[in-house]
Amino acid sequence: MRRTFALCAVAAAVLGTGGCAVTGEPAVPTAGMPGQLEPIHAAAFTRDTAVFWVSSNGCTSKADVKPFITRLRDSTVITLRRVDEDRCTDIKSEGVQLQWSFEELGLEPGAAVSVNNPYMMRQDDKPNRGS
Repeated sequence: MRRTFALCAVAAAVLGTGGCAVTGEPAVPTAGMPGQLEPIHAAAFTRDTAVFWVSSNGCTSKADVKPFITRLRDSTVITLRRVDEDRCTDIKSEGVQLQWSFEELGLEPGAAVSVNNPYMMRQDDKPNRGS
């Protein structure tokens, strides 16, 4: 009986922690980083490349969004910060793709990485509640 209770307590703790991870709170502190925390549409990693999709009003470039690296014990966290506002008016509903090599980020190929930014669905990806 004790073993079952302990297993249930561990499962509840894991589920409770997982629920907290979905709140959009950054995994590492972002205070003091320049610019604004940039919501992302998507992120993908290869052995030596980090690729992100971010919102754009038509003029967003790699120079407008800076990656900040936080090294943890067993992994690295990438935080994208928008340092220059996109003041154009040609909104790209699909966003734009920005990518950095691990070399540019100061990371070894194959490094374990995670993303500190909140995920933002594109408008056309959101479920239609009227149908």
